[in-house]
Amino acid sequence: MKKVTPFCLAGKELRGENKTMDKVKSEASLTFWEGAGIIVGHGVGSGVLAVPYLASRNSWQSFVVIIVVAYLVNLILHYMIAELSLNNGGGQFITIFENELFKGKIGKYLSWGAFAIMGFSVLINIAGFISGGGAVFSSWFGLPVWASQFLYFFICSMVVYFGMKAVGICEKISVFSMVGVVFILFVSVMRGEKEALPSHFVAPSNILALYGMVAFALSAVMSVPQVVKGFNGDAKKIKASIAAGTGLNVFLIVVITFMTLIGSGSSISQDGALVDLSRKLGGWVGVIGYIFSLLALSTSFWANSLNLRDIVSEKTGLSRKMSWLLATIPCLVLALLGLEGFVGFTRIAGVIQVITGLGVIFAYHLSRKRVGNSPICSFFGTLPFQIIVVIGALASTIGSLIKVV
Repeated sequence: MKKVTPFCLAGKELRGENKTMDKVKSEASLTFWEGAGIIVGHGVGSGVLAVPYLASRNSWQSFVVIIVVAYLVNLILHYMIAELSLNNGGGQFITIFENELFKGKIGKYLSWGAFAIMGFSVLINIAGFISGGGAVFSSWFGLPVWASQFLYFFICSMVVYFGMKAVGICEKISVFSMVGVVFILFVSVMRGEKEALPSHFVAPSNILALYGMVAFALSAVMSVPQVVKGFNGDAKKIKASIAAGTGLNVFLIVVITFMTLIGSGSSISQDGALVDLSRKLGGWVGVIGYIFSLLALSTSFWANSLNLRDIVSEKTGLSRKMSWLLATIPCLVLALLGLEGFVGFTRIAGVIQVITGLGVIFAYHLSRKRVGNSPICSFFGTLPFQIIVVIGALASTIGSLIKVV
């Protein structure tokens, strides 16, 4: 006679085999381009505009190799984070660490410590976006800096107030708008005088510095759980959306870098790609630059604010609306106080992100063994690729601190 397993025991055996966490629950469903837009929105920003200067200090052949390597390494990293979040019900990093790493009595204190450190890091980033957006508004409308910052904050934070779906829609629209802006600039550059691409090797340190900046510009690790939730744990949609979002960031980096190099040539500086093009093409590029900067800042603001809202909500158990208030108001206060005194903190925030990345890989290693299957990473989540991602993170850190020759 066949042995019948009681339902409750069957459930326990199922959890014992798969050992997955709760089913993914989301406040809204995302379309493909909304998910990709969240990835692009988190990654695109100052890093994209800083790449051309570092590319000019390397050969164009080195730039091509670095772009390919950084894309592949970052894609695998993002897939690992997506699978890790999927194994933990679509949770953000704090929830993941609590489930995978922080055990026992000391785990409770480690969890709150990680919450404070990561939360502060994101707060500083968002405050920087508010300051940057306020500066654009101040230049356009002639308003006092504090009024411009408050206006920018009010407009952008309302998007996050209405939730993930609103953020996804606005990210999608902004991303396609940025592509349009870049296309206008590209056509203008191609119609003018062109400079030769750099072809000389300078120093190994410059290669590392360029890799670090490209990796930074492609990073959207904090937004990956949003994509996991937005697609309700659908592995195929998650993979495709992350690949497309990261690919769009690569496209923007390559096009902006290429047109800056052939448009500005040896006169390229550390002021940023659009500033250099403005000097070369004329003042109208400054207006285009303001539009691109505003879009880039806003997409990053939405993505980071949504992440911080969910981190607060998951850790405290508060409603999304209350978590939204707790996540955004301190950012406005920091921006209004001025960030000049927080330069040191921003460097600490960068170190925190690296440490977090290493912690994520270790957590993924444990989670993969616990669950026993890999619906997103498959072969690319095995130990050799975990080691490659760790090496990439360390190389990126060294590159961001090294001196450019």
